[in-house]
Order: sequence, then structure tokens, then C-alpha cells
Amino acid sequence: MKRSILFIGAIIVSFSVFSQENQSQKPSNIRTYTPSKLLSSGQWDIKWFNNLYTQTKSTFQKGKLPRETYFTSTIDVFTGISEQNRFNIGLLVEIRSNVIGGRDALDVFKFDGDPNTARSGITSIAPAIKFNPFKKVRNFTIQSAFHIPLVDNETENGVYLDQKGYIWQNRFFYDHSFDGDTWQLFAELNTEFNFGKGTDSFANNSLGLTPGVFISYFPSQSFTILALGQHSQRIDLGNNFAQNYTAIGGGAKFQINRVLNIEALYTNFVRGNNTGLGETFNLGLRALF
Repeated sequence: MKRSILFIGAIIVSFSVFSQENQSQKPSNIRTYTPSKLLSSGQWDIKWFNNLYTQTKSTFQKGKLPRETYFTSTIDVFTGISEQNRFNIGLLVEIRSNVIGGRDALDVFKFDGDPNTARSGITSIAPAIKFNPFKKVRNFTIQSAFHIPLVDNETENGVYLDQKGYIWQNRFFYDHSFDGDTWQLFAELNTEFNFGKGTDSFANNSLGLTPGVFISYFPSQSFTILALGQHSQRIDLGNNFAQNYTAIGGGAKFQINRVLNIEALYTNFVRGNNTGLGETFNLGLRALF
């Protein structure tokens, strides 16, 4: 009995010391540098984010369909240029690899260029700015980017690659940390205006609105688990194509060292109109220095 009491006491003391050490740690980048946070002058933020979307169902047809998989790899580079941490500039680059016709989801990483089932390449670049419009609200920022398409044809031999039209994208970011320092709310509204008329792109002359909410729990400063919900609505402004979908999911982030952190996310498209009903697997690596 004495040994048991001593053992339990040792566990309690160890847990107490561990908790105190966690509380005394400095906040990590995953906690401090949310998308709402701007960089100071001379700081750099490089993010490599990979999204694999795969589907065997859609709202266009009933029943199980031949698998289609769309892989998007995005490289975002930002740097701070304001001494007051209110203005950043950056560049976004998108690389895509898509396969259809029932091919395995991991075939997107073969980049084989089969003309009937696969396409890949660098599809767009976007100069971007990020700023804080209200000095007294430091946790609210806006990111504005102008996407320039690099594809000649949106679809070739029935294989879609990426949108051909120009896109003006504005993303509104806000975060809030709750008392106790273990919970954090992050909200985003992504708006995309697709330029152009005619048949060059299915999205031309439309407006996309995608609000999202993320709830994060921090067991420690260097690790967080999160749940998310997103809804996307494409509004027809003359192209005769509107669509919407709702997705839910979750994931985790881990601070590897002072500079690097890694994140993994999963989402499932639970409903929609004029859209696929698939799921996404996401992996990101971020360097902040």
C-alpha cells in the first residue's frame, strides 16, 4: 500500500512539474502565427501545402463513379516590409496533377502524362499582399491575391487541369484565444471573383464565397488538434453555373523546432449541388524565420 501511495504521489508530482514547464514555455509559431498574424519587417514565412481530393460520388450522377483524383501543391512565400507589422507582400504558386478514369488515387504522384487519364503542371502564379486594416484590431487581417492562369486549356481529352480565367481572391482572417490559453478560434471568409465571359472557363463571371470556422485545442504549446467546418457557394453572375458544398473535418499541427512546423488535415464533403462528393487529405510544412 505504501509503495502504491508513493507511486501515485510521484505521478502527481511529475504531472504537476510537466504542466508548469508547459505553462512556462514560450508560445510556439503554430499558436502565435495564425493566418491572422502579420510578419515584422525582415521576417519570412514559407508554406508548402498539399491537398489531395478524391471522389467516387457526385451530385451530377447517381451511384458509384470511376475514381477521379485532383492533387494541388501550393507554395506560399511572404515577407514583412512594415516596422509596425501591418503590411506583408508575397507570391503564391500552384502545381497540379489530376487523374481520372478509375485510376488509383496515388497515381497523381506518377506525373505520367497519359493524355486520356492524366494532366499535370504549374497552373498559376499570384502576387499577393496581406495587411491589417484596423490598427486596434491586430488579430484581423486581409490577404489579397491576383491569380494569373498558366494553362492553355482547362480540359483536354476530358481531363480537367485548372481554371483558365483570372481570379481576384480576397481572404479575411480573424482569430481569438480564449481564457485558459488552451482553446483558440480561427475564422476565415474566402472570396474569389472569376473574370471573363464565354466558354474559356466553367467559373468565368462568377463569385465564390467560402466561410470557414476552425476550433483548436492545445494540449501543449507545440501541439494542437482542431476541428473545422466550411461551406462554399459559387454565385452565378452570368455564366449559368452555380454550385455549393459543405465540408467538415479535423486535423493536427506540431511544432518540430523553432522554425519548422507540420500539419495534417482531413475533410469530407457531406453535401452539395453541382459538385463532387469526395474527401481531402492534406499535408503542410511551414518554415517561419
